[in-house]
Amino acid sequence: MAEEVRAEMVSTVLTVEVEVGEQVVTDQTLVLLESMKMEIPVLAEAGGAVSSIAVEPGQVLQAGDLIAVID
Repeated sequence: MAEEVRAEMVSTVLTVEVEVGEQVVTDQTLVLLESMKMEIPVLAEAGGAVSSIAVEPGQVLQAGDLIAVID
């Protein structure tokens, strides 16, 4: 079952730490966000292969925006 990783708050993408096709493990950092001058890592909730990345550095996200999908 695919896991959709979504933004929890308004934030800006600082870095994307993974690539499409990469195998990730639970709690691995997928992207680093910035909100209110704080850096917030977005972690994988489950292991699997990254099937898509929907963000790029500098992009502003709203709560609920898709960040990545892990299969």
